Amino acid sequence: MEARLNLFGHPLAGKFLRHINSAGKVVSDSTLPAATQELVKIRASQINGCGFCTDMHTKDAAHAGETPTRLHLVAAWREAKVFTDAERAALELTEQGTRIADAAGGVTDEAWANAAKHYDEDQLAALVSLIALINAYNRVNVIVQQPAGDYQPGQFG
Repeated sequence: MEARLNLFGHPLAGKFLRHINSAGKVVSDSTLPAATQELVKIRASQINGCGFCTDMHTKDAAHAGETPTRLHLVAAWREAKVFTDAERAALELTEQGTRIADAAGGVTDEAWANAAKHYDEDQLAALVSLIALINAYNRVNVIVQQPAGDYQPGQFG
């Protein structure tokens, strides 16, 4: 299987990816916990059916020390006892922010208030930015059918 478009070799696509990678660096350098960042990226990627990003972020999380149990339970986080209340709030915000078209009102006030109980304003800004960013990456990769499975941790860093 090959991607429909070589995102990494095309001049315009490469320039675009460098710009959004720069935005990603702003988020990764924020005070939003690194483990939470990976959970958010994994959950949005699962929802969007982005195999490339799901592969990348589960491998990056495992490489950073995330447990297999938590990685296996991201898709079923509501029923899992392995996530903190803060992580659960971030995952709920991620789901609602990713499934905007599925909810008439977008993200609920309840989901926002719950996240705001656990994260300060800078972390909320990072969380919102990260949700938007991973959704952009997912869409690019799904559109071009970027193959998954070969990613090695740190490959793009």
